Formats: sequence, C-alpha cells, structure tokens
Amino acid sequence: MPDSKQQKMLSYIVLRYVPNLVRDEWVNIGVILEDLHKHVARARLIEEDAEIVRIRRLHPSADDRFLRSLSSSFRTELASTGASATWVEKMEQTFSSTLQFSSRKAVMAEDFDAELDRLYQECVAIPPRTSRGTAVLENTRAWIRMKLNDVFRRHRVLAKMEKGVRAEQFTQPGDPMRIDYGYRFNGTHGYVQAFSLTRDPAQAKALAYTAECIRARHSNSEVTAITEAAPLRENPRHEFILRLFEEQNISLVTLPQAEIFAEKLRMRLQ
Repeated sequence: MPDSKQQKMLSYIVLRYVPNLVRDEWVNIGVILEDLHKHVARARLIEEDAEIVRIRRLHPSADDRFLRSLSSSFRTELASTGASATWVEKMEQTFSSTLQFSSRKAVMAEDFDAELDRLYQECVAIPPRTSRGTAVLENTRAWIRMKLNDVFRRHRVLAKMEKGVRAEQFTQPGDPMRIDYGYRFNGTHGYVQAFSLTRDPAQAKALAYTAECIRARHSNSEVTAITEAAPLRENPRHEFILRLFEEQNISLVTLPQAEIFAEKLRMRLQ
C-alpha cells in the first residue's frame, strides 16, 4: 500500500495584479499550484471583502469587479486546461496590462490542499514585514478557514468535502459568495462556513440569506458557522448575529469545538 505521507513534487506560480502598468506597481493576489503527475491544477485568489479592501488601501484605483471575477474564471480554466506553459502564455497575453505571472517554482509537499493553503498564506495573505514585525491577521475568515483545513485534514474529512461551493446556485446568478465547505450523507446536504464575529459581523446577513435559499432548494439541509470564539450575550452585535442564526437554524461551533465537530462529521461521512 503506498505511503499517503510521501512527499510529491509540485510546482507553483504567483499571480500579481498590476493596477498601474506605467508605474510598474504590483501586488500578489493569488497562487496557482499544479501536480503534473496527477494532471491537477488549482488556484487560490483573493475574493473576500476584507482581501479586496486591503488591495484598495494599497492601490485605490484597483478594479474590484475584475478582482472578484478572477477566482471563478481561473477555476474554470484550470479544470479544463491545467497550468501548462501554453495556458500561462495565453493568460499573459489576454491580461497583459493587468496581470503578471511569476516564474514557475518547484516545491515538495505531502498534501496538495495543505500546500496550496500554505503558499497562499505565505505569498498573498500575510502582509510584508515592517519595522514592527509581521502583522498576523488573526480571527479573519481566512485565518479561521486555515485552522479548519488543518482540523478537517487530521480527521480525514477534508478530501470528502466540496470546497468553495458557489452560493449563486441557491440564491441569484452572479452572487459572488462562496461557501467554504459542502458535504452530503444519506440525502442530507451540509454546508460549513468560517465566520468571524469580530472582523465582519455584517456577513451574518449574507450567510442567513444563503441558508434560507439553500433550504428552499434542499429542505433536508444543515448549515454550520465556525467562529473564532463564543459570542458574548452582552455584546449587541453578537446578539444580532445569534438571532439571525437561530432564525435560519444555523448551528454555531467555535474553533475550540471544531475537533469534536470534525470527528462527528467523519463518522457520518464514512
């Protein structure tokens, strides 16, 4: 039986956004990772509001609509063509005034998804060092999702889940929201979303609306929000979030409880 922990040779490309070609200014917005042996290539690009805001702070002229569209278009392209040199050249010609592709670099890794997460955190999500050190964006959705990926991977459920589920299949065409994880068992449709209580509580309305639309399509569904900590009853914003979640029957699980949640999920998905 092959060793599932054996390291594999992968290659990655960093994607850069160039809002002003004349000034030669750019910022990393994504990573493309490829496994040549399995003919698999996937990209992870910025798409959340907090990430777009960070780009706008650096480059006020950044095109929000263009940035939000990239994740979907790259996912479709890579699924059909892979990240071949021909494809990269085609993309460079198509987006010559707005996107740049770094040179391809090799990397050894045991797990494809874990390596894609690591590269994204290292090359895109984590701000550059300053004289005061590195500012780690804890308690963001990306940070919670990174923790969850590790938990789900250790409990052997990550590979059984769909990632980046499009909300538009339940809501309206063009809805940019993606649900972090989806799964099915015995006719039940399950969805899990990383949710930050402190960073962007307004997203509670989007999740509540999406949960309502999901149940309109699949009555036998369950939606779970994973938060960085337990909500405080004396906090008005937290109370607002709790009421919304209770109205839409969204379960709330904290990161410290994620291990138990993942183990129960593993038993159901066997």
